[in-house]
Parts: sequence; structure tokens; C-alpha cells
Amino acid sequence: MEKNENLENLVRTGGLKVEPLDRKECEGLLRSAVDRLKDAGSAQLSFASRFDLAYNAAHAIALTALRLYGYRSDRCYLVFQSLIHTSTIDKVQVRLFALCHERRNLAEYEGYMDEDEGLLASLLVSTQQLLEQVLMLRVKIFGG
Repeated sequence: MEKNENLENLVRTGGLKVEPLDRKECEGLLRSAVDRLKDAGSAQLSFASRFDLAYNAAHAIALTALRLYGYRSDRCYLVFQSLIHTSTIDKVQVRLFALCHERRNLAEYEGYMDEDEGLLASLLVSTQQLLEQVLMLRVKIFGG
């Protein structure tokens, strides 16, 4: 995969690290994301569980996209922001993932969870779209 100047700038500022591509890691992240995304659609689970599953699926897919380009970040927020350079999703979807990151942090660190079914539905749709893009990128890099 050719180098992306924007991602290289993030390496220079310490936001990203260059790391060799690991097919096994990428496959594991995608497997986990697919399972979580499927489970997030289960109406039998609580809102908090469905949101957590959907958020973690989105993060795993976004991290896979970053890893397919040969980078890694320990910052969840930056993994989502990098999507503008590692996928073809639009800025609105990147903002959606950023909002979900903020909501997840509120729930995780402050115990506050606003049950917003519309937000969850948007997260599920955007995560599925991102998954389809990253699966195509994976095929491009690793082959069938």
C-alpha cells in the first residue's frame, strides 16, 4: 500500500506508529467485528449492550483499515479520525463515529448512557458500510 502523506504526518507528530501489516491480526479483528455487529442487532439485549457491541465493532473495523495501511494508534479517537484517509466514508460518518466515541466514554467513565435508538441505528448502518469497504480493501491487499 502506498504511503499517505496525512498518515505520515500523524506518525511525525506521534499519533500513529508505523507497524508491519499482520494478516492474522487483521483477520482476527474482522472476525470479532462481524460477530459483534451481528450481536448488536439483537433486540433481546439491552441498549447499553447493543451500543457497546456496535461501537467496538466499528472500532475493530476502523483499526483494521489503519492496520491494512501499515499503521497503528493507541488512541481510539484517532483510529476513527484516520478513516478519512483509510476508507471512502464521508466526513458525516466520521463525525458519527466520533460522537459514538464520546457517548461510549461517558458511559464507560462517568456512568451516563443516553438511550438514543436513532444514534444506535445510524451507528449500525455506518459500521456495516465501513465493514464492506474494509473487506474490499482486505481483498485488494491479501487477495481472494
